[in-house]
Amino acid sequence: MAAFSIGVMADSLRLPFEDSLKKCRELGADGVQLYAVEGEMSPETQTPETIALKRCQLEDNGLEVSALCGDLGGHGFVVATENPTKIERSKRIVDLALELGSYVVTTHIGVIPADSGSDRYKVMQEACNQLAEYAHKQGAWFAIETGPEPAVRLRKFLDSLDSKGVGVNLDPANLVMVTGDDPVAAVRVLAPYIVHTHAKDGVMLKKTDPQVIYDFFAEGGIGDLRLEEYFLETPLGKGWVDFDAYLKALREIGYNGYLVVEREVGSDPAEDIRVAVEFLQGKIEKM
Repeated sequence: MAAFSIGVMADSLRLPFEDSLKKCRELGADGVQLYAVEGEMSPETQTPETIALKRCQLEDNGLEVSALCGDLGGHGFVVATENPTKIERSKRIVDLALELGSYVVTTHIGVIPADSGSDRYKVMQEACNQLAEYAHKQGAWFAIETGPEPAVRLRKFLDSLDSKGVGVNLDPANLVMVTGDDPVAAVRVLAPYIVHTHAKDGVMLKKTDPQVIYDFFAEGGIGDLRLEEYFLETPLGKGWVDFDAYLKALREIGYNGYLVVEREVGSDPAEDIRVAVEFLQGKIEKM
């Protein structure tokens, strides 16, 4: 049995749903992660017929859904007045994940403050507790993506929650690009919570308060040109992530789930993802 499964963030290909599945199959992926917040993957647009069709399309291409991405944008779950609507939408994304055969929904929740006694911290705790509890009751995980804060702070936040339904989507590039955190150390710190991972690489160009970075994301998305001053996403193996050590650490903690290739930049995502899949296959074969 392979140490890991290789997945692709299907939306990275910038293709219609069915075409993206065919391309993922051609690229040698075992599964896909799907954005589920708008368009043809939005929970609000689904019917029993559309869900059955998507399941058939996945099966026809020999793919499974590693996770749904339920990132609702903005500032995550930081703004208390926005949270009731976001929590209900996130619950529907959990429901959709289960209908598509996945047990994981990943999202960014916003920047966790260092002060655990702050109002913001408590607002984020309350929202995540509700979602983790709902996910747990459904046999699923609400997985917080790494990046905006050091792994040690995220671990403290996770330990403060009351539900077993919370997990981590570990994105090593987010750590090196935004906080300068070591992904290998992060694997060990977050070990009990890791239920899904991304395979992405990058470098930090200029260190700043992560809140600045995530304000840019909230205002302009990944395409916000102001982000270019602070970090650069690179092909796998060309950035600061030590993939040999990273994969070894994941194996040592007993993780044998998905490594999902995510490519958010570049003019030829299909070629970049092909190279990334081959890069990971080569690393896994040597383990």
